[in-house]
Amino acid sequence: MEMLNLYPEIHPYAQHEIEVDQPHKLYVEESGSPDGIPVLFVHGGPGAGTSSWNRCFFNPEKYRIILFDQRGCGRSTPHCCLEKNTTIHLIEDMEVIRKTLEIDKWVLFGGSWGSTLSLLYAQKYPEQVLTLILRGIFLCREEEIQWFYQQGANHIFPDYWQEFMKPLSSEQQKNVLASYYQLLHDDNEIKQLSAARALSLWESACSTLQPSKSLRHDFGQTHTALSLAKIETHYFIKNNFISANQILDDAEKLADIPGIIVQGRYDIVCPMKSALELHQKWPNSRLEIVVSAGHSAMEAPIKDALISATDEVAKELDKIL
Repeated sequence: MEMLNLYPEIHPYAQHEIEVDQPHKLYVEESGSPDGIPVLFVHGGPGAGTSSWNRCFFNPEKYRIILFDQRGCGRSTPHCCLEKNTTIHLIEDMEVIRKTLEIDKWVLFGGSWGSTLSLLYAQKYPEQVLTLILRGIFLCREEEIQWFYQQGANHIFPDYWQEFMKPLSSEQQKNVLASYYQLLHDDNEIKQLSAARALSLWESACSTLQPSKSLRHDFGQTHTALSLAKIETHYFIKNNFISANQILDDAEKLADIPGIIVQGRYDIVCPMKSALELHQKWPNSRLEIVVSAGHSAMEAPIKDALISATDEVAKELDKIL
């Protein structure tokens, strides 16, 4: 069977600038059908921002597609701002968007950090969520951070790791995340940018089963690299502003929400262990293991699984909405 591919590129029919806590203003857009099933695309990072192709996972005749850039990244302003930038702020921003757009309930579609934020929002506001479509589960636990930034992923990609370590001394390499955080707040802007690109390119290199020049190009762009690196390290050195095992501990709050989990078996950024643990704690979920893929939503088998999921959810919701 031929794999499903992205829906044709579309343009927003509405764009909004929503003021939240000063100084933050959020970029929010709507595309697809104004009368369709509301779906919120929750991007990763934290700090990655959205792109035009994010709209294309959804049938535009069926969905009212909402994209937003989280605080400090993408087209939200001010860029790279860490003030009042925590997980609870982002959850409440999503709720502000829902109310501003006069949406009763919506579908959440999130990958990587987007899966984290979607789960946390659903646990706080379960009555507002129709269903969850998640990819590359990240539960924000210390073991996951250590795997990717200290000991684990470096054994799979030792060549990329050597490039990632170049800005750090031997002593600094004993705590990679803290050392990068310091570099990213150095008074020397050249050092900041060099560190940001190194961290962002490490993430892009590990995100696909096969090397991707386009992903490397996107992650290497100054605007994206700076927000991704600065905001990620801001969150990760502070335990993502949540308790140690919060998502799994609160899994019962998801009981009445159906979900589809799409997980690449060879995901090095967010290993499959977390997806399996979440699925086992969340009986109303279905785990789709994509056997020939890694982390990125743009890998062909992952795209196929995600579009199949959005088509399936649209058919199911058409029956009840």
